[in-house]
Amino acid sequence: MFGSMKSNKFRSPIILIAILSLVAGLTVVVLPAHAGQLKEFTAEQIAETVIVANGSRPLLSQIRRNGVERGRQTRTAQDGRIEEAHYEMRFVRGEKAEKDKVRVDNKTPQAEYSLINSEGRVFGIINGSPFTPRAAATADFISQQAHSIDALLRYKENESKLASAGKDKHQGIDVYVIDLTDKANRKTRYFVSAKTFRVLWLEYEETPPGAGAPVKYSKRFYDYRVAQGTLVPYRTVLSEDGKQTTETRISTVTYGVKMEEAMFQNPEAASSGNP
Repeated sequence: MFGSMKSNKFRSPIILIAILSLVAGLTVVVLPAHAGQLKEFTAEQIAETVIVANGSRPLLSQIRRNGVERGRQTRTAQDGRIEEAHYEMRFVRGEKAEKDKVRVDNKTPQAEYSLINSEGRVFGIINGSPFTPRAAATADFISQQAHSIDALLRYKENESKLASAGKDKHQGIDVYVIDLTDKANRKTRYFVSAKTFRVLWLEYEETPPGAGAPVKYSKRFYDYRVAQGTLVPYRTVLSEDGKQTTETRISTVTYGVKMEEAMFQNPEAASSGNP
């Protein structure tokens, strides 16, 4: 039902919450509010509305079970150098995030290599041979998946906890703020448009391996488009302590693509016959 609805039909918070009250059995009382005043909703109501605005839970579960995303990343190194890379990400989702399988093939002017997270086991492949990524690269690879829009869309399946952090206004835009804590105690704060219920940006803090102090990260999402009935931000900007470090631009994304199991296997394990 919801997969056929256009995103512009989900512009009003009242309409979105009313839909949820019918579909999810949520108890919602819509009270009159003064002009410009945001209505009070729980963190769960906001999250469920975000899910509906992104396509609905049944549609997301069906369409995004697996897929291929291709695009380009531009990284700014600490010395100011610009590094560009083309990537191809393939994924197969499990019942929960810890059962997911993700493979990212990177191609830079200097090298071609792959990073793979297979149900929590992270390793790399270069020239057909496995290698152990640096601790910082592994931590970054895991963080990009843990601190994401997808983590909010799958909060129930992943048994994550939600809490409301109130309402705010940024550059004239009203936003709802909700905090998510996953089972590994990783915390992510989401800023959700009160008009469209799209995630505008998220924030989190982590201490990189070998660092003495935590770094504040933020991801901002732009250029939302419809892909097979679901919303996808085609441009993402990652900043560290207020400084932009990575820009990701998606060129194509296709869901429902069959994946070979060997794509996510360590070559050494595959050659020895051990999965």
